[in-house]
Amino acid sequence: MKINSFETVCPTIPLKPAYHMITALGQHIDSTYVLLRLTTDNGLEGFGEATVAVRWSGETPAGAVDVIQHVLMPAIIDREVEDLEGIADQLDRVCIGNWFAKSAIEMACWDLLGKQQQKPVYELLGGAVRPLTIRSRFSMGAYDIPRARQRAEQLVELGFTTIKVKVGTDPVEDVARVRAVREVIGPELAIVIDANCGWSADTAIECLAQLSDCNVGLVEQPTPKGDFQALARVRREAGVRILADDICFNLTDAQELIHNQCCDAISVYPGKNGGIIRSRQIVDLAAEHGIPCSIGSNLEYDVATAAMGHLVVSHPNMKVEEIPGDLLGPDYHQQSVAINPIAIEGPLTTLNQTPGLGVQLDWESLRNQCDQ
Repeated sequence: MKINSFETVCPTIPLKPAYHMITALGQHIDSTYVLLRLTTDNGLEGFGEATVAVRWSGETPAGAVDVIQHVLMPAIIDREVEDLEGIADQLDRVCIGNWFAKSAIEMACWDLLGKQQQKPVYELLGGAVRPLTIRSRFSMGAYDIPRARQRAEQLVELGFTTIKVKVGTDPVEDVARVRAVREVIGPELAIVIDANCGWSADTAIECLAQLSDCNVGLVEQPTPKGDFQALARVRREAGVRILADDICFNLTDAQELIHNQCCDAISVYPGKNGGIIRSRQIVDLAAEHGIPCSIGSNLEYDVATAAMGHLVVSHPNMKVEEIPGDLLGPDYHQQSVAINPIAIEGPLTTLNQTPGLGVQLDWESLRNQCDQ
């Protein structure tokens, strides 16, 4: 089965007002992502998604389309889809970085392979090691205190048991926001905080000292991207559990995290890592060193969320029971891009069991929508 053609579209979908995201990187109120359709010589079609965000990974929709059209796809056109490892290696040979663009191609290939073999992708990855219904945390934006309190109340009512509070903005406001959420949700539910690289090591240590009585279970990416020593210092001096995310894109990053004793867990997902294969390499390495992994998010649409879910259910070191991740991206948006959306009810996301990624797109409708 050979890849013989491809096409991209770039829909823009607003977030639901209650889900608008504010982080150290700015405000996110709508999403323009790249959807990819691959077709093969036997008539199958597979779908992928590049969940790009320029302030996070440096990729833009237009840039992702360009690199897919002119660099990545020409390197693998007419390749056998079954050679997924070879395809992933070839994508890395012709292009550095561009993780999300590469992941769109790789997940479309997994989708094709699953459809050819009439198996869901998690079966191709070795089978499910946990239920297909996965409980997520909720990522709350860096809201003002009244809004944070109101949103925390709503999330408890919806059944969330872990709430991630965005920080990394003004340190005084950050501390007050976390305290307000803890006060609303009570002592039993879990709080995680995420600075998205917005604090220095000194600021992180000071803020965490002020929050020592708030029982913060995990601190995600408190220090700048690329500064492994700063992350290690916060872990050592603040005495907190660290979840590495923005600093870990590839296997080399994971090796540095482990070598420098930077973290207690690593957040992975196919978009950030350049595909399911690359994510699994990081998860395998972490397992060798006794470090659990969880699933991160870039507020994906259904296709990339499905790819994330297949990774989660198929790998024993994706410890989402202990460290809930985020498979809620489609529910943040005002509409789905899928004919058969992934079921999301409050904190619970359930994968479709149909062949491939389990998500079908109405390509003609998407094309018409993007042409308008």
